[in-house]
Amino acid sequence: MQRYFAKAKEGDKLVLYDSDCHHIKNVMRMQVNDKIEAVYDDITYICSIKEIEPLKLEILETIDEDKEMVTELTIAISLVNEQKMDLILQKLTELGVARIIPVKTERSIIKLDDKKIAKKLARWQMICKEASEQSKRTVIPQVENIMTLQELINIPHSLKLICSLGEETKPLNYYLKKNIKEVLFVIGPEGGFTPKEESLLLKAFKPVSLGKRVMRVETAAIYVTSIMNYICEG
Repeated sequence: MQRYFAKAKEGDKLVLYDSDCHHIKNVMRMQVNDKIEAVYDDITYICSIKEIEPLKLEILETIDEDKEMVTELTIAISLVNEQKMDLILQKLTELGVARIIPVKTERSIIKLDDKKIAKKLARWQMICKEASEQSKRTVIPQVENIMTLQELINIPHSLKLICSLGEETKPLNYYLKKNIKEVLFVIGPEGGFTPKEESLLLKAFKPVSLGKRVMRVETAAIYVTSIMNYICEG
C-alpha cells in the first residue's frame, strides 16, 4: 500500500500535499475506494479515497507502528556533490537516522552561496520525505541548515563521535551500547578534515575508527548508520 505524509489533519480529514495528490491521481492512477496509508504527527492511518477531484480521504483505521531507531542518530556530513548527497540522504533515511546536518569544511567539494541554500534545503528535505514514504517510516528526518564546525561543536549531545584516521582512535563499538539515547556522528570530506579542523572537533568529539580501510564519504555514512542499527537494536 502506498504511503504518504499528510500536511494537516482537520477534524477527521487528512490533507495531503499537492505533489502527493498529483502522484495519486496522475502517476498511480488510483480510483475511488482505493486505499493508501497516510502518516500525520507520527500516527499512521489507513484511508480510502472517497473523491478524486478534489482528492478526499476517509480514515478507516489507525495503525500503531514502531519503525524508528531506539537510538536517536544525527549524522553531520561534509558537503559533497549533488549525486552523492542525494544518495546519502536517501540511504540514511531508509536506515533510520533522525537528523542530517550538512557541514562546511575547508575541503568541501561544494560551495553554496546564500541564494542557493534555501532551494537546496527544500530539495534535500523532499528526498528524505520520499525515502521515508518508501521505507514505511512514520517520521521524516530533519535536514538542518548548513553549519560550520564551530556551530556543530556547540550542539549539546550525550555522545559525540568523529570519524578519524588518527592514531588515538577507538573502534566504533567501544562507545556504542544498547541503552544509548542519542548520538551525533560527524563525517568529514574526501581527504578528511584538515589538522586544524580535527584539532577543533576533538575538543568536543571522541575519535573513532571505521576499520583498516579508508572509505568514501557516502560509504562511511551508510556504514556508520548500519552499525548503529546492528549494535543498538540487535
